[in-house]
Amino acid sequence: MIRRQRLAAGVCALLAALAAGMAFPAAATAGEPTGEATAKVDLVLDVSGSMRTRDIDGGTRMAAAKQAFNEVLDATPEEVQLGIRTLGANYPGNDRKTGCKDTAQLYPVSALDRTEAKTAVATLSPTGWTPIGPALLKAADDLQSGDGSKRIVLITDGEDTCAPLDPCEVAREIAAKGIGMTIDTLGLVPDTKLNKQLSCIAEATGGTYTSVEHTAELTDKVNQLVDRAADPVVTPVATEGAAQCTDAPTLKSGLFTDREEFGQQRWYRVEVMAGQELRASVSVAADRAVGPDYGALLRAVTVHGREIVRGEAAGNGRTDVISTGLRYPKPERDDDSDKPAAETVCLQVTNSFSAASGVKTTPGLPLELTVDVVDGPSHSGDVASFGLGRGWWLLGVLVLVGFLAGLIWGWLSRWRVAVWRTN
Repeated sequence: MIRRQRLAAGVCALLAALAAGMAFPAAATAGEPTGEATAKVDLVLDVSGSMRTRDIDGGTRMAAAKQAFNEVLDATPEEVQLGIRTLGANYPGNDRKTGCKDTAQLYPVSALDRTEAKTAVATLSPTGWTPIGPALLKAADDLQSGDGSKRIVLITDGEDTCAPLDPCEVAREIAAKGIGMTIDTLGLVPDTKLNKQLSCIAEATGGTYTSVEHTAELTDKVNQLVDRAADPVVTPVATEGAAQCTDAPTLKSGLFTDREEFGQQRWYRVEVMAGQELRASVSVAADRAVGPDYGALLRAVTVHGREIVRGEAAGNGRTDVISTGLRYPKPERDDDSDKPAAETVCLQVTNSFSAASGVKTTPGLPLELTVDVVDGPSHSGDVASFGLGRGWWLLGVLVLVGFLAGLIWGWLSRWRVAVWRTN
């Protein structure tokens, strides 16, 4: 009897495994990197006088940064081109105008020679001012060329000392160029004003801010950001929407960035063929202080102004980004004409953000628009089945497994009762 019970359990397990394999087929790989684009990272290190302070693991902030850089250089992936830029490393004087120009490329953004880069880092000594804004502008120039991901990693222990060139405004200016550049910031001091400035810089470009107080934390975070740069990404294309559909740019499938003023409408055009489906989504980011209630609206309309479909979302201050999307399947043509039936669909993006008191309204808010035009459903497997979509496969398999398991369990129960009666 025990052997038969084990056999039945094995049959149930096998059926469950087969069901799992049928219900969850291997995912199709999409968006594989082509190998043509090269990821680039520029590490921007603060070498100002305050980096002499001894408050990180018993050593100076500069010593912690050097140790972290050496470990990061050893772990940098071969496919990443890495450079190092300094700020405040060369001018020890008190002339503010000269000190605010003190940023230099210590190691160019290129294929990494670890020995040469480590030697360059070893020569650094805390010296002067903290020109974060000028350093970010130069770092953006370091990464300007190429189609791969571009990431600036800023490590500093103090606020910028070269206002009115506000580093947060500099970050917004970099984001407005639409070159897909991300700025991540790391603060070596848990200071409220520094945290606010570095958070603003990071948020303006979709980057991250991290406060670190130990060498190991600094090493781990910089390694993580460098590795992230090597991940395959879709490079957004800068575009400029129009005030009305007739003047709007015509977009193909892809990822696009733009800037939209508070409460402004932006228009874009997409050509959709008969039998195709338009899928579009938009995200609008609040990269500065805004009112607590806001929304985003994405409409697809005809060239004559008739609304086809819309997507909308509302927020209440709990998130800095609001997103919405829509889908429009264009039916196949009924006539036999060989001429393609293209339709111009106008996409309208509107936001209801309001600027907080005293906040600049220019440049506009960062906008990211995704457009995807695909072949429409051509067979029943592409559309919903009884309201379940592709989930009916899972439901069917579960029903079958349940039915077979019930038969086996009933047979075992009858067999056990027969054995009991015999004994």
